[in-house]
Amino acid sequence: MSDVVFGGTKKKDRKAKYRATLIEYLNEYKNILVIKVDNVGSNQMQQVRMVLRGEAVVLMGKNTVIRKVIREEAEKNPALEGILPHINGNMGFIFTNGDLNKIRKTVQENKVPASARSGQFAPVDVFIPPGATSLDPGQTNFFQALNIATKITKGAIEILNQVHLVKQNERVSSSAVGLLNKLGIKPFFYSIVVSAVYEDGDVYGADVLDLGEEQLIQKFCGGVSKLAAISLKIGYPNQATLPHSFANALRMLVSLSLATKYTFDESKLFRDYLENPELLAAANAANAPAGGAAAGGAAAAAAPEPEEEEEETAAADMFGGDDEDY
Repeated sequence: MSDVVFGGTKKKDRKAKYRATLIEYLNEYKNILVIKVDNVGSNQMQQVRMVLRGEAVVLMGKNTVIRKVIREEAEKNPALEGILPHINGNMGFIFTNGDLNKIRKTVQENKVPASARSGQFAPVDVFIPPGATSLDPGQTNFFQALNIATKITKGAIEILNQVHLVKQNERVSSSAVGLLNKLGIKPFFYSIVVSAVYEDGDVYGADVLDLGEEQLIQKFCGGVSKLAAISLKIGYPNQATLPHSFANALRMLVSLSLATKYTFDESKLFRDYLENPELLAAANAANAPAGGAAAGGAAAAAAPEPEEEEEETAAADMFGGDDEDY
């Protein structure tokens, strides 16, 4: 019996219930994974729901209804507007307050093998390995249609060479589908794919979750360095430029101190280095790596001592006399 009755009462009730559930989840959970469920069956979705039970909830629905609810809720929480561009195609939500990376990994690891379908775009390359098959000689037409070299061995078809049957991102032909089905090969694996993430009001691509803590720190430090460089160039002071500004100011003060012989605590060390080069050499040796210091010491030990220069005699003047005559 159909759920839709006269007047559409059951249908309206379902929409109202879904609307209330979506609003409840948007207010209850601070994190959302936007998922794509192309080629994912209901049984696989049920398995994912069971695995996530207690950590997250999966909610599917019609895109038109989802957009309408999010626009209305965005009036109270403008950050939700960032989700709107991702509401397209066969999609849904995973709501959670837990570890986003862990949940994403759990969801995408649930893969199910699937047969190829004629006309679909192949997500991966498909190769047929060489060797004997279970097909009888009467089915060689499948191989001939695809220009696959074969021979008959012990009453069965044998493939002579590895065959690149289907190329990634190209349509699967009906001949390739027929051959794969004959060989019992399910070449594709499908899973729920996380396409975007909403976290505490920020929306970003799911690939950001693949970045480790060290990579995030490197990217952050790189961004701060670029900000500081641009700000120093245009003369706009901010927190990123303060360390550089203080360092430059101290460098100028030390230079002035050395030039004017006016000494303060920070410049005293540099003055000592200028007045006592041996002190500077000792400091450099102390700060050098152990290997470098050892190598430097060995090189210094191996270097021959400079010979004493002989005292040169005074040169004769152009008239043949010595300087002492003048």
